[in-house]
Amino acid sequence: MTEFTAPPTLRFATSSGSTVPLHLVTKDELAGWTEMQPRRMRAWLDATGFTAAFGTIALVPDPDGGLAAAAVGLGTAMDRQRARFCLGGARPKLPAATFHLEHGPEQATLDEELLGWLLAGYRFDKFRTPPTRALAQLVAPKSVDATKLEAIAAGEALTRDLINTPASHMGPEDLEAAFVGLGQAFGAEISVIYGDELLYHNFPLVHAVGRASDRSPRLLDMRWGTQGPQLTLVGKGVCFDTGGLNLKPGASMGLMKKDMGGAATVMGLAHMIMSQGWPVRLRVIVPAVENAVSGNAMRPGDVLLSRKGVSIEVNNTDAEGRLVLADALTLADEETPDMIICMATLTGAARVAVGPDIAPFFTRDTALSAALLQSGDAVRDPVWPLPLHPGYEANIQPGIADLDNAPSGGMAGAITAALFLHRFVENTPRFVHFDIYGHQPVAAPARPKGGVGQAARALFDALPAALKL
Repeated sequence: MTEFTAPPTLRFATSSGSTVPLHLVTKDELAGWTEMQPRRMRAWLDATGFTAAFGTIALVPDPDGGLAAAAVGLGTAMDRQRARFCLGGARPKLPAATFHLEHGPEQATLDEELLGWLLAGYRFDKFRTPPTRALAQLVAPKSVDATKLEAIAAGEALTRDLINTPASHMGPEDLEAAFVGLGQAFGAEISVIYGDELLYHNFPLVHAVGRASDRSPRLLDMRWGTQGPQLTLVGKGVCFDTGGLNLKPGASMGLMKKDMGGAATVMGLAHMIMSQGWPVRLRVIVPAVENAVSGNAMRPGDVLLSRKGVSIEVNNTDAEGRLVLADALTLADEETPDMIICMATLTGAARVAVGPDIAPFFTRDTALSAALLQSGDAVRDPVWPLPLHPGYEANIQPGIADLDNAPSGGMAGAITAALFLHRFVENTPRFVHFDIYGHQPVAAPARPKGGVGQAARALFDALPAALKL
């Protein structure tokens, strides 16, 4: 088994020695804030034309040429609505000093900006020489829950590292190593079922998808906590997806190291939950496979029998994610937990519908849907509900089996995939499925191009009330 190295912890600075005052200033408060500053600082701000525009920086020197203070413009309310993590975007531009917050926005905006500061410290440099320039540091103000923000940042960093790691170093065995390392860090119980043992333990779909690879498929299962409601997280762990015999074109295959983004995201969310000591019985299930091509690969037209006993006609071997999730969700549902959350990089249709920045979700629980929408907006982790339209149920029913893994027609692909998954959760009334992208296509403040967590922060905010913790 490969040893997975966890990403560096993203933390605030400890208060030791002198620190530089940092001011976060909106356009609305600029005039009043400026009047409150010392005369020399006012003159400098006026001379340099600081307008508090979004992401702008003012560095105020002291009489000896050192740094007396710094200000970051937060722009207008509309600017902040359109873009997240202004302070995170400013952090790399600040000198490598240690700052303390002298002036900042209201609490909700402050929490967002300070999380952005932490996330801006993330670097994926496992395969290149790390940058030599040190980043600015910040002492957390007493008004924020620094431990919670650091836990969120650590979970997000774990998710990003897992997605960013190329498939040559993140196959099923490597994902297992990261999974085991996460569980051991928090004293969780872990079980793993490998290769042909999957057939003996009745996970035929996980085996069928992964058997063509020389890197054995496996079912990863973690349990943590002994009291409280039971929360089960299920994540798609397709470590690389060639498309199988329905081979993807090269342009579509290039990003497929991220096809285990669902697994990476539930592991990041589990890290947040366990590090905060929630009173829950947490279970995390990840089917870890590589969808490869060989003589024993599953074929278009094959009929497979699932763990649930439902037969599935494989009309496209590139619709493999819903197959491995079907067995994993059946296992999760057998215990009837209080809630099941499924996360997967499942369909291109979801990206067409909402783009790469929004995580669409599907649930029949209207209260949970409303809570997720509210939390996603509050913590700037955008999510959006899509319908489980009953009229499309007929689309996933083929002629010679119970279900079709790839309905023809090309319409409503995200919805039909979600309807397919819902067929495997019959006992658990509170079930939500997220069809995430897991990739930041263009660098943005606190979000470099590459792997990114989606919906985990919204869930982390919504779940305590939803589970009545």
